[in-house]
Parts: sequence; structure tokens; C-alpha cells
Amino acid sequence: MPPLPSPFLSTDIPADWRALLGDYFESVQWQTFQQKLQAQIDLNESLIRPEPRHFFKALALTPLANVKVVILGQDPYHSPGLAQGLAFSIPSDIPINSRQFPSSLRNIRKALALEGFGALPHGDLHAWANQGVLLLNTALSVTLGEAGSHANLGWKYLIDRLITGLVQYQPNLVWMLWGGHAQSKLPLIELGKKQLILQSSHPSGLGVYKTDQPFLDPGGITSCGHFRKANKWLLEHRLSPITWVNTAGEDLSEKAQATLFS
Repeated sequence: MPPLPSPFLSTDIPADWRALLGDYFESVQWQTFQQKLQAQIDLNESLIRPEPRHFFKALALTPLANVKVVILGQDPYHSPGLAQGLAFSIPSDIPINSRQFPSSLRNIRKALALEGFGALPHGDLHAWANQGVLLLNTALSVTLGEAGSHANLGWKYLIDRLITGLVQYQPNLVWMLWGGHAQSKLPLIELGKKQLILQSSHPSGLGVYKTDQPFLDPGGITSCGHFRKANKWLLEHRLSPITWVNTAGEDLSEKAQATLFS
């Protein structure tokens, strides 16, 4: 007998983030969204990515009080074996030189190297989340093989409430907005005080070069500098910088990386 589909409940969201959302769970938007998403899960849970238990992994790994940097993605990877519930992150056992390794993550890796941090040894970004980097997609689920397939189910209302609450709750945040979709949240973010907002083109594919704010310089010589700028801001506000890269055998500790911004 196949397992019963997972129920989609407000209690899946960690308590601190639920408190931030306030009366959202009494709204028509939540009730409608819950029904629509549950219908997708009921239809074929095996095709939903990430697995429902990981929808809110970004919120679970980065408690509200710990958030220092927010990186906004669009929706989870829709190819098999990639989505983890963290924007841009993939399992560590996917080879960097394989076709599975996403172009966006490959260009993030290049940017980090150009900024002096070294190259990420793999694509798993759990270590960022554990340091206060909220890796939040603007839709937290997708159907395998169908990019953007859950974007209109109602995630927008939930994510917009999270962003609005977060900027009011937490000053001195760094926001990395890569591409037009992430930048569409700018009016919400600007409601907050003392927020550092960093914008560039999206790091995926050829789009990485194609705006007046490229994520990478077309010549491959420089990057947008977002990772350095973020740590500089954090240090200026007496917050510990992010150890963006921790490569075995290299001195890339928090202390060592902080010297890049002094």
C-alpha cells in the first residue's frame, strides 16, 4: 500500500517565522494556497521538489533572529536530484564539472574566486544557511521538469509577508537581488531601515553578463563584488562576516576572511 500524501500545515513553518507572519494564517490567501498546494501533493507527491518536508528548510536552518544576509532565488531546481529547500544549493556529491551542476551556481563559484575567497569545493550551501544567510526562493515548491509550475499557487503572498515582516524586525540586513524576479521584491525591502540592497543580473547562463549591472564582467576579470560588500557591511555593523568558502587545507576561517574587508 503506497504511503499517504503529506499534509501541508502551517505548523511546518518554524514557530519564530510563524509568529512573524502574524494573522496571515487566518487569511483567505492562506486557506486557498493550502488547498491548492495540498491538491498538487495529493496528485503525485513523488514529483514534487523538494520533498514537502523540506519546503521550509531555509527557515528551519536560519532562525529569524540569526538572519544577516538574504539571497532571493526564484523557484527550486526542477531537475531530478538537485532541490534541497535552499535557494541555489545542491547536494555536495554532484561533481562541479558535470552537466548536472547548475550554471547559476557555477557563476557564483567564479564570483567568489574573483573576490578572493577561493572556489567553492561543491554546491551544497548548508554552511551559509547555518551562518545566517537566508537562502529563500520566492516559490518553495515545483513539479519535476516544469520550471515555475507552482509560482501561481499562492507562494507569493506567503513570501511577501515574510519579507515585509523581516525588514521590519531585523535592521542591517544585506539583500542580494540577482535578476528581475528577485528585484521585483525591492518595494517591500525598501520599507525596512538600514538595509544594504545589492543588485545585479541573475547568475544563470548568458544572462549573467547581459545587464548594466552584470553579475560577472564579460571579460571574466571581475564580479559584482556582492560577497565582499556583504561582509564589509556586516563588519561595519559589528556583525560577524560570512565564511563564504571553507576549503580544507586553506586558511579561510571567519577571521581570515574578515581581513579581506579591513
